[in-house]
Amino acid sequence: MNRTPSSAAPAREHGDAVQGPGSGSTLSNGLKQRHLSMIALGGVIGAGLFVGSREGIAAAGPSIVLAYAVSGALVMLIMRMLGEMAAANPASGSFSVHAERSIGSWAGFTVGWMFTALLCVAVAAEALGAADVMLQWFPGTQPWMWVLLFMVIFTGTNLTAVSNFGEFEFWFAALKVAAIGIFLVLGLLAIFGVLPGTHAPGTSHLTGDGGFLPKGVDGLMVGLLASVFAYGGLETVTIAAAESKDPVRGVAGAVRTAMWRIALFYVGSMAIIVTVIPWSAPAIAKSGPYVAVLDYLKIPAAGQIMNVVILIALLSAVNANLYGSSRMAYSLISRGQGPAFLGKVSGGVPRRAVLLCATFGFLAVALSFLWPDTLFQWLLNMVGAAVLVVWGFIATAQLRMRRTLEREAPEKLVVKMWAFPVLTWVALAGIVAVLLLMLRDENQRIQLLFTGGFGVVLAVIGLVRQQSLGKGADLPEK
Repeated sequence: MNRTPSSAAPAREHGDAVQGPGSGSTLSNGLKQRHLSMIALGGVIGAGLFVGSREGIAAAGPSIVLAYAVSGALVMLIMRMLGEMAAANPASGSFSVHAERSIGSWAGFTVGWMFTALLCVAVAAEALGAADVMLQWFPGTQPWMWVLLFMVIFTGTNLTAVSNFGEFEFWFAALKVAAIGIFLVLGLLAIFGVLPGTHAPGTSHLTGDGGFLPKGVDGLMVGLLASVFAYGGLETVTIAAAESKDPVRGVAGAVRTAMWRIALFYVGSMAIIVTVIPWSAPAIAKSGPYVAVLDYLKIPAAGQIMNVVILIALLSAVNANLYGSSRMAYSLISRGQGPAFLGKVSGGVPRRAVLLCATFGFLAVALSFLWPDTLFQWLLNMVGAAVLVVWGFIATAQLRMRRTLEREAPEKLVVKMWAFPVLTWVALAGIVAVLLLMLRDENQRIQLLFTGGFGVVLAVIGLVRQQSLGKGADLPEK
């Protein structure tokens, strides 16, 4: 990878290989600071927020605000740790590289391929979701037509210069930010009774419809699980930063603004929804919380407006997940943890890695049509809790890497984890707590078992490789 800051040089030598095996070419640095800023900003606003929040509200009621605040705090700690490591050693393999250096090559192998699989399956799921939206507008069409169209478009985008990916994500993110921004403004006007035709609701919906915890602590726990997985995907910005002209500055800026972005977009919008309308309103289950609020405020064509926003969020996810999975696969391959012939870089793009991930996504879509309740469901279960595995490796790697950086290269600590090591241990405890909560629910438990089995298989393969290559847990100096 081409990186300008001198502080990134050691990472290029020992961490994430900059050249595809035998290719003589490197990844480009075509992403601009405005791309990274908007990817970081828009990455917080995913389809999980617009689509998945209805289940959380149904389970937790007004306490969904607390659920998103708690899970958001955990995510902020994870992002801060990841930002510390990424700013010190930018790499397209991000946390996989950090885990390899701090824990061992088996750890980098395990978390890297698990994350790649997660994103590839997510590509299929998001493309299918986008096709469902299109079917509402064009009911005479078939879903596979739209899936094929979207997959071809974004595979093509990712096969060309990385700046094209950046431009797509810039505008996708700009539209998402504008949409959620308008929603927040309208909601605040309604809460204060300033919007024509509305009156200030006060706390009537927060405490008057069964109380703040209408379904008790159990409902809050279910809402907490729903909110945790809505934050998935934030890690992509640290992968993208490695292909920018100034990765250290890009990562530092993205991580430092994570707090207000999460508080504003997630916690803020949940607070507005359950304050403006009753959490048990049938419209929330029928149309989704955002449409329900906009309909209540008598915004014309609210449903269609939100369908457009949801479609943009889904297409943005397809584009970003193809990018993230291909870069992670490239990083693994370039470090000798995958088939070497797939690591070739041409035109600054790892095109074979892109095609590998796109092919996996196509296969997952095919499974969803052919065996939706068996093979595709198994695939979804295998990566259902993968984000928690990733977060666990990030926290463990940061715990070990921070000591090394303080001792050997303190000047690289451009971004520092707050109250280290206390908050790192708090984050690890939070991850364990979420895993224990998953064991209480049958569906979540199945996902956890499948993901755990997949992780064990990857770890065993990684350990066998590490032993066969004679690599110990301690990697070369950074």
